[in-house]
Formats: sequence, structure tokens, C-alpha cells
Amino acid sequence: MMYWILFFFTILKAVLFSTGGFGPLPALHADFLANGWATEQHFAEAISIGQIAPGPNGLWVVSLASLSNGTFAAVLAVFALILPPFIILFVRKFYSKIRYYPATQGILDGVVLVVSSFSIVVLAVIFQNSHPNAALVLIAVISAVLAATRRVPVNLILIFAAVIGALFIS
Repeated sequence: MMYWILFFFTILKAVLFSTGGFGPLPALHADFLANGWATEQHFAEAISIGQIAPGPNGLWVVSLASLSNGTFAAVLAVFALILPPFIILFVRKFYSKIRYYPATQGILDGVVLVVSSFSIVVLAVIFQNSHPNAALVLIAVISAVLAATRRVPVNLILIFAAVIGALFIS
């Protein structure tokens, strides 16, 4: 039985304590797998859909909810994603008074570092659980290097990686 309130607050928690985009990935990965709401395959597909689809890259969460638990879950994910900006608008009034303090910037830098580190670890676990072979590792490394240069759009990298993977990896 699905507990929809818990599902909503799990997504909301992950979104609130992240920096957007793939920030919620570590928390959602841990919580969804622990509750049996999603599989590694759901995460891989949702991230791919989120990268290929137009719009903000944080919308992969809606794909994950839909793939793992259906349309109602996707609707809950949308509400969980749009609630934090309204909370931020409320908090903005207070932030303008403390934004120039070094401690404020230090806290924000620390949050970005933690979220980035957790995201890398979770993506490594997903990659490892997909039983990579040499060709898959080569495609991943080349894709990461191209993405890091920022000279090739990520969507183009994903499309070429998918085509090459489909052609050369059985």
C-alpha cells in the first residue's frame, strides 16, 4: 500500500534540502529504494528523460515518480517541486538582511559541496549496479569529459551516447 502523504513529504524534503537539478538525487535514491518505491532502472530512466526533455533539469523527479508509482505520484511530485520557490520568496525577506555575512556564504558553499558529493556517489552506485563493461565505461568517460568542457550540449551527448550504446553494446 502506498502512503501518499509520506511519498509527498519524502520528495518535498529532498527538494527542500538540495540545490535544484540533481540535488535531490541522493536523498530520493536512498528513500525510494529503502521504501521499495523505485528501482535502479527507474532512476536511470528518469535521469535520462530529465536530461533529454526540455525545461528545467529538476523535472526528472516527476519522471521518477511517474515511472515508479504512476500519474498520481507524478502530480504529487509536481506540487512538491513547486512549493519550495514559494517558501523561498517568504524567506527572501529575511535573507536580504544577512546575505553579506561571511557565515551565510560559507553555509551555502558547504551545502553545494555536500549535495555535489552525494550526487557523485549515488550516480557511481547506479552505474556500478548496471554491470558496466569496457565499452560502457568508455562511453561514460567520453561523455563526462565532453560535458565538463561545456562545448557540447548535454542533450546531444546523451543522444550520441544512447545511439553508440545501442549499436555497440548488446
